[in-house]
Formats: sequence, C-alpha cells, structure tokens
Amino acid sequence: MATASMPFSLPSLNYRAVRVGRVNRKQGVAFATMNKETLGVRVTEGEGSLPKVVLTSAGGSEAELYLFGGCVTSWKASNDKDLLFVRPDAVFNKKKPISGGVPHCFPQFGPGPMQQHGFARNMDWSILDSENVEGNPVITLELKDGPYSRAMWDFSFRALFKVILNTKSISTELTITNTDNKPFSFSSALHTYFRASVTGASVKGLKGCKTLNKDPDPKNPMEGKEERDRVTFPGFVDCIYLDAPSVVHLDNGLGDTITIRNTNWSDAVLWNPHLQMEACYKDFVCVENAKIGKVQLEPEQSWTAKQHLSIN
Repeated sequence: MATASMPFSLPSLNYRAVRVGRVNRKQGVAFATMNKETLGVRVTEGEGSLPKVVLTSAGGSEAELYLFGGCVTSWKASNDKDLLFVRPDAVFNKKKPISGGVPHCFPQFGPGPMQQHGFARNMDWSILDSENVEGNPVITLELKDGPYSRAMWDFSFRALFKVILNTKSISTELTITNTDNKPFSFSSALHTYFRASVTGASVKGLKGCKTLNKDPDPKNPMEGKEERDRVTFPGFVDCIYLDAPSVVHLDNGLGDTITIRNTNWSDAVLWNPHLQMEACYKDFVCVENAKIGKVQLEPEQSWTAKQHLSIN
C-alpha cells in the first residue's frame, strides 16, 4: 500500500501532520496522515471551512468528499459535468447533515427510535488511509462511537468507508464492525442524489421486485409489485424495492446512463420530493442502495456492502 503525507493547507484550521496510527484533532476532526504525498489525494478547505478531500484520477475524473458525514458530494467523470447533486438548501455548518451527494444512513434508515437516518451523516469521520492504485486514488475514512452516538445508540462500533475513483466510475465499500461485548442490529443505506431532469429520468432493472410504496401514507406503506420496465418520476416518489437486483441503470434525462451495481445492499429506494422541495425537485432523483432489514452482528463480527457507479 502506497502511503503518503498529505500536505494540509487550511489556514483557518491549522492542521499538522502526524504519523500513521495517531490522530491529530482540531475542531473535532480527526486525521491520520501518511508519510509521503498520495498521488491524486488532496485535503483542502471546503464550504463552511469544513475539511474536504479531493480525489483526481489519472484519467481526469474527480470526486469530492467531506469528512463531516463522510459524505461524497461530487463526482465528475473526466468531462467536468457533475453526476451527483447537492441541494441548494444544503448547509455546511455541522448543524444538520449535508443535503446531497451520497449521505450515510446508519445505524437506522428512515424514521425510528433515533433521529431520521441515524447519526453517521452528522458526525466527523477521520482519514484512516490513502493510496493510489495504477492512477486511481483511494481514500479510507473511519467512524467510531462517541458520546454523541452513544446518547442515541449505546453500542461500540467501527465503520470504514473506502472510496475508489476510476476514470469512468466511483466505488464505495462500507464495513461495519461490532467492537462491543454485546450484539447489535442496524439498518443502513447510501442516500445517493443524482443530478437529473426529473421529467426525463428513469430507472431500469426493478421490474418484478416487491415494493413498499410510501405514497400516499409514509407511515403505512402499501405492498405491491413493480410491473414497469422503466420506473419514472411523474410526481412524489418514495418507494422501497425489496430484494432488488445487483445492477440497475439510471437514465438521468440529461444524456447520461449510470450503471449502479452493488454487493450486499439487498434493497433499493427511489425518492423524489416533488413539490415538497419546489426549488430543486426537477434537478435530481435519488436512487439508493439500502439494507432495510436489520443486520445482526455479534461482537467482533463485520458486515460489508459495496456500491459501484459507472458511466458509459
């Protein structure tokens, strides 16, 4: 593994590099930094002065992710056109999750005993490692339990989130490990926002899936079966697809077809708020890889799920 020291140039945050295995904490953000510069991996100051990682591949593609929430906010496949979407009402002040990109839902998807979609998208992740594999930058982030998470979910855990950027794709790998001395269960999702023209967007590959449709009553989803070859977004859409296939295709209505592959994300969710977000609903759709049913982990057990987004 090629390791590197990332030169930090954050005037308002004043980070200093430390050895691998140690962390430098400043304003609640933890960094593990490497000994040499990693090609294609750069840490800089993002919106709201929050730390941001910029990945650049040898093929010219680029991605950005914020340590707050461990959230990928941008993916450009070598033509400077962003394939992800961040809502215009997104704030970068740590008072709420970043609204857009690829937010984490963990350890709860949707509403439940704790806050909506859990706490992982509201916490600072740390940089654990970085490398460059044949021109493709790789970054691994880490999240562990703390007082904030334990106030809602009293378990010890470790989450690793690896992001791999290629010329025409971006891949993620999420690993949850139970570091407690008692079992726990969770649900999870990647709430991915894709830039789209909502009137022209469609998703292919979900025909035959069992559905839980939250329209019109989110609290009492209607069971059904998807009969369409192409699922469109004609109005408010909030639908869970159980036992979804490992590959679906999104036509974003802007001339791009994005292939969405996954391993171990057993379910899918389509969402568009329609008039609930009148300012921006026409400009995005959410196609989410999810694990709706509970994952049960005994102490020291781990669960891993992968997502691979690629463009033709």
